[in-house]
Amino acid sequence: MTASIFDLNALRKLENESFDKDAWPLFDLIAVLTFPEVIRLKAVEDGQMAGFVAGDPRPSNGWGWIATIAVDSRFRRRGIGRALLRACEAKLGVPRSRLTVRVSNQVAISMYEKEGYATTEIWSKYYNDGEDGMVMEKELENP
Repeated sequence: MTASIFDLNALRKLENESFDKDAWPLFDLIAVLTFPEVIRLKAVEDGQMAGFVAGDPRPSNGWGWIATIAVDSRFRRRGIGRALLRACEAKLGVPRSRLTVRVSNQVAISMYEKEGYATTEIWSKYYNDGEDGMVMEKELENP
């Protein structure tokens, strides 16, 4: 389901819970919910935002970024993150998908690897607390 500016409060809560000090500031959340080229999808359960993914297609580069993906802790381990990832990839319209994940986030890394992502590089001190970011990439089947 497509997310809109009306989801701002729910998205802000989800970002803060999921990413704490790395949560996007308000301006970035407004941008991801309003910029026309951004793919923004939400999962809803029991009338609440259970998960969110945003994709940034960059056709001139031949790839797109999975800019953020999060699942509410109450709804994790149900396949919501995987479903959101696949839905976003399908809408990117580019040959490859990229994303960045904390090197310590083994749960996410494992899911991305199972979905066909492979590590391409490490960005040193990428996150606010100095932790490295792992850049992962996947060839998409239906660009």
